[in-house]
Amino acid sequence: MEIGGFLRLSLLDYPGKLAAVVFTIGCNFRCWFCQNRDLVLKNYKNLVVYSEEEVLEKIESAKGMIDGVAITGGEPTIQHDLPQFIQKIKEKGLLVKLDTNGSNPSMLEDLINHRLIDYVAMDIKAPFSRYKSEIGVDSDSLVENVKKSIKIIMESNIDYEFRTTALPTFTIEDFIEIAKQIKGAKLYSIQQYDNTNILDQSRKGVLPLKAETLKEIKAQIDNASLVEKCVVKNV
Repeated sequence: MEIGGFLRLSLLDYPGKLAAVVFTIGCNFRCWFCQNRDLVLKNYKNLVVYSEEEVLEKIESAKGMIDGVAITGGEPTIQHDLPQFIQKIKEKGLLVKLDTNGSNPSMLEDLINHRLIDYVAMDIKAPFSRYKSEIGVDSDSLVENVKKSIKIIMESNIDYEFRTTALPTFTIEDFIEIAKQIKGAKLYSIQQYDNTNILDQSRKGVLPLKAETLKEIKAQIDNASLVEKCVVKNV
């Protein structure tokens, strides 16, 4: 496991739970709006790199205070030994939440089937018609993998949410199209865009959508009854 950050206690990263947070290094997407640029680009000089043993020791020391561990990145599922790492966490009696871009459906399905994760938050980056341009990778197979992961999650019994960063370039119609891609989902979270530490620094001048616009987007998704619940975060 390549780990480039650790947070001992968080109330924000695992819904309804107090959790430690593990940040993995590297990602197979290059989303211009990503807020974890150092992890994605492997800027080791700006990262605090931990060994797996160090992190497990820190989790053990926090065990009496936390309910679980949130694993984020970067993209955790590009770490080939992620299942073994999670198994060690589960052996401590802790819950595990996984953040993922959905690009590795086979690992995701394996983790779910072996009951190694208790909650998954999957990012839906854009309408499928423009997915490749937003993730910065010209790969049809990656987009197909995202579609497979959506299906795997929605057909499972695991707790989950789908998430979209509210890009200033998106229209209300774009959000409706995304909601259609996950029609029937339990929870769809729309997150406010933050331009402070994005991957593509040339776009730092792109300002977030107004709170009123995000509320209107939520209202239209609710009116269309596309998902069971839609929430707007960080506004």
